[in-house]
Amino acid sequence: MTSHKALEGVTVVELATFIAVPAAGRILADMGANVIKIESPSGDNLRYTAPTEGRPLDQHENTSFDLENANKRGIVLNTKTEAGKKILFELLEKADIFLTNWRPGARERAGLDYETLKQRFPKLVYASVTGYGDEGPDKDLPGFDYTAFFARGGILGSLYQKGTVPMNVIPGLGDHQCALGLVSGVLAAYIRAKNIGQGEYVSTNLLHTSIYTQAIMIQAAQYPDYGQAYPIDRRTTTSPFILAYKTKNDRFIQVCMPVYDAYYPTFISCIGRPDLAEDARYTRLQEVAKNNRSPELYDLIWQQVEQKTASEWADIFTQNDIPFSIAQTWEEVLADKQAWAINTFYNMKYKNGSEKALVRPPIDFLESGLPEYRRGPLLGEDTPSVLAELGYSAEEIANLEANKDVMTWKE
Repeated sequence: MTSHKALEGVTVVELATFIAVPAAGRILADMGANVIKIESPSGDNLRYTAPTEGRPLDQHENTSFDLENANKRGIVLNTKTEAGKKILFELLEKADIFLTNWRPGARERAGLDYETLKQRFPKLVYASVTGYGDEGPDKDLPGFDYTAFFARGGILGSLYQKGTVPMNVIPGLGDHQCALGLVSGVLAAYIRAKNIGQGEYVSTNLLHTSIYTQAIMIQAAQYPDYGQAYPIDRRTTTSPFILAYKTKNDRFIQVCMPVYDAYYPTFISCIGRPDLAEDARYTRLQEVAKNNRSPELYDLIWQQVEQKTASEWADIFTQNDIPFSIAQTWEEVLADKQAWAINTFYNMKYKNGSEKALVRPPIDFLESGLPEYRRGPLLGEDTPSVLAELGYSAEEIANLEANKDVMTWKE
């Protein structure tokens, strides 16, 4: 029996660049939606980021672009010309969902703000991601996850070892979380539109997403008389049972035992100090904190963990049901058998003979199965077919291209 994808028959128009919104479009495409990605003649900037990621720049083997744009169709429109804008509105006429990451001011100037579009397309679900939101003094600032998510949101200023420097950040971490939030809102709004025939504006932003991901500790920061203000020295943190420790072979192993008292006797024994299993100085976290014994217990655990390799500790912790994980490198993650077993990766075979592991979005459907993984479209690759579906003849498409209203992929 042929499986039926959840969003088959749904049309999505995407007018967005870089990561957050295209990632949401990719998820919807995996769910079966017909996602039409609109690019300017210069193309989505994500097509050209390979050098900053340490990989070769090759449009025929573009792993980052494929990650965010697989299973979509691509058209190039010059939305600044009358003919280009006319095509955009013809696409929106057939669309159920519109995705964009244009800033509020730019949308208004182009007549693509929600209030304007809903007059023409009252059933349209309009979805947006920005750096800082649609209101407030900073709504039109350029926003990337390095700035709006990591820095402005409080991660870089708080979550680093006191006395050192913030961590080296990477692209996409905040964007992908925004994408998941946007998709959940889009699907709810689409159901609403189907039920009552009325569209909706759905939005999220990098700043709010960052604050939400850290909400437990940001809320706790309102109690200055309790705990420690971040950044902290990990050695003096209240519980040494939620930290990473260095092993004999210079690897780090992360443990997580938030209920300290319950784990203490087992953990202290399995790291080679059973003599302390009933030592009243350490058995209760309340006593450890009150008497400021965290640093001495941290030093003790560090000393013990340094005596064995990461693989030796992995065996011991597994046997004793201690929650842990070896801190893996990206190269190790690519070879992780468990990750492959749960279909985290897809082995993409490019036409040039190269094979690369590409990451799938973390959403699985049992009945409709894994989505196929078609590479992202080359720049303007689907322009002719998309225009033909709108009723344009081959001659009209050629004229549009000659007038630079549209563009088709050329090798």
